Amino acid sequence: MSLRQKRLAMKEKILFGFVFLLSIYLVTGFTASKERKSSVPASVAEEGIQFFKGDWNTALQEAKKQDKLIFLDAYALWCGPCRMLKRNTFPDQAAGEFFNKHFINIAVDMEKGNGPVLAEQYKVNAYPTLIIVDSNGKLVSYTKGYINAKQLISFGKYGVAQYKK
Repeated sequence: MSLRQKRLAMKEKILFGFVFLLSIYLVTGFTASKERKSSVPASVAEEGIQFFKGDWNTALQEAKKQDKLIFLDAYALWCGPCRMLKRNTFPDQAAGEFFNKHFINIAVDMEKGNGPVLAEQYKVNAYPTLIIVDSNGKLVSYTKGYINAKQLISFGKYGVAQYKK
């Protein structure tokens, strides 16, 4: 076997090993995230931020009706930090109390339905992007990336203060 053939065989082994390890990581990570989701009691999930079930236009109407701002969780299904927000931050009781009182909360997959239109409108170029808008859809504030519950509450307070200026 020539030196070139040996190098090629070694590269193939390394590539195979990498693909094998990556597939194990993906399978175990997916299985573990399913188990974590199912281990959150319903009562805990209800304590956190309650997200509006309707579409964007209905959320705008509801915000006008209730004289509230809108908190938009702009996410993508494949986004790891987005899932961490849903698992760790949004269920927090203090975050839920603050956001449920001051906002119409809505989560929109930016790759489905009217998500791409909203992504373009609010110039979403990273996930997650957390956006605060008024009841007319005018941008008040935004932040990008994962934040914990305490940081989320600070972001919400900042948005409320900016709006009242």
